[in-house]
Amino acid sequence: MRLFILSMICLLSLTASAQKKQNNNSNTKPKLVIGIVIDQMRWDNVNRYSAFLKSKNGFLKLANEGASCNFTLIPYVHTVTAPGHAAVFTGSVPALHGIVGNSWFNNLTGKTEYCVEDKSVSSIGSNNQISGKMSPKNLWTSTIGDELKLSNNFQSKVIGISLKDRGSIIPAGHAANAAYWYDGESGNMISSTYYQKSLPQWATNFNNLHIVDEYYKQGWTLSLPKEVYEKNCDDDVNAYETGFYDEKVKINFPFDLTKLIGKDYKRLFSIPQGNNLITEFAKETIQNEHLGADSITDLLTLSFSTPDFIGHNFGPYSWESLDGYIKLDEVLADFFAYLDKQIGKDNYTLFLTADHAIAPIPGFAKKNKLPADYYVSADLAKDLSSLLTTNNLKKELISSVYESTIYFNHKLMDSLQITDAQLTSLITKFLESKPNVLQVVYNRNAALAPLPQLIREMLLNGYTPQRSGDLTVLLKSGVIDGYPAGASHGVFYNYDSHIPLYFYGKGIKKGNVNRLSYMTDIAPTISTLLGIQMPSGNIGNPILEVLK
Repeated sequence: MRLFILSMICLLSLTASAQKKQNNNSNTKPKLVIGIVIDQMRWDNVNRYSAFLKSKNGFLKLANEGASCNFTLIPYVHTVTAPGHAAVFTGSVPALHGIVGNSWFNNLTGKTEYCVEDKSVSSIGSNNQISGKMSPKNLWTSTIGDELKLSNNFQSKVIGISLKDRGSIIPAGHAANAAYWYDGESGNMISSTYYQKSLPQWATNFNNLHIVDEYYKQGWTLSLPKEVYEKNCDDDVNAYETGFYDEKVKINFPFDLTKLIGKDYKRLFSIPQGNNLITEFAKETIQNEHLGADSITDLLTLSFSTPDFIGHNFGPYSWESLDGYIKLDEVLADFFAYLDKQIGKDNYTLFLTADHAIAPIPGFAKKNKLPADYYVSADLAKDLSSLLTTNNLKKELISSVYESTIYFNHKLMDSLQITDAQLTSLITKFLESKPNVLQVVYNRNAALAPLPQLIREMLLNGYTPQRSGDLTVLLKSGVIDGYPAGASHGVFYNYDSHIPLYFYGKGIKKGNVNRLSYMTDIAPTISTLLGIQMPSGNIGNPILEVLK
């Protein structure tokens, strides 16, 4: 009897302790989690630009007061926007979450698909029906936001915001309350009927302000004296920059954008003020949707798209890139100050990362005696067509060439009794004779490719039979699959795969983490902080060093 009583006392004590710990954990949960993705940010950008940033309260606030993970890599190919956003918020890789690219050739349907296209839904906020036929249905796994809502019977609010549709829809996940993106035809922030029947009145009111016209009136002028850019950047005007693809806008500073007012709202993607639009809309979202207003944790995802457009057009060593990041830093500082005031400094947790980085423009690299060149998918497709014709084979044996990936036409191959091995051998021998090609890999056997283990794993992580091609053409360092001018990304080299990662706010321990971590570690880290299940396809590990 005595033993029974003692056992009960111990049990009650342990139960009370566990309950106390649980209560303490609930008290440590932030009211709001903000997940920020900078579209096309290199890991070294903050170091390179730190001397030119006007404020200590933007990027430098995260670096100096938060946790900085300095060796964070992307664990798959192809390193492009949609898979990057998916990996950040699922903790998974294309092999499991299914988002193998921004678009892909579907081997089951024989059609090209866009990553977030959904013809069953309609636009809200714009008469442009094409731009709104979007949803997360092509994402195969759950996200942080999905698991957060599951943890409390869907009481949390989860909202995604970006200029790009894929930058808002994929991070927000399947069960999101809303996702908003920018329509370049109307100049509005829009959504789809996947989330709601119509835009909330506050969003309509925001669109009615026509803020983009005001941004165009401002133009794009330098933040610092031009001598700073002359000393620290490439020349202002270069033939290898694409500029704005618009004869109405001159190719160097200052950029006069007044001719675009009321006419060309697509140009907002390519100027720093695109970041301003996203943060202003985010503020309205927080206030009107009451995010972080109670003890139930909410999630807001933000993706800043303009660095990607600036990087593609002008390259990472341009005046435009430096000035774009100076202005983005000011936007972030303003937004962080807003969060401190609106949510409370000790009530939110934030992380900032990138979906991919960027290679130097080949013209810039060559000028500085670095190895570089272009080998675009269009040229690759022409070479393959010529190869097949020369060998008395039908050029239709190749269904598609996209982002250095070759898709076989398996139905035609079967009818002609041509095997994967035969076609692979022919193409491999031909392409590996090209000066810019490193190697051709048959994706199903990527584990056996004569490559470093890390690269083999990246190939395997990026492959799924339904949506991936049969062959991946690996290009030599500095060679990009891109435009005849401008920069691009998508490969395994560090200039594309080494990304920044900062954590800041409630529950985060200040300091540097200098060990290897991966993009897929972000979701389990936030899940651990919140005490929720990790997303369904998660393969990452929590970075425990950043958690208190």
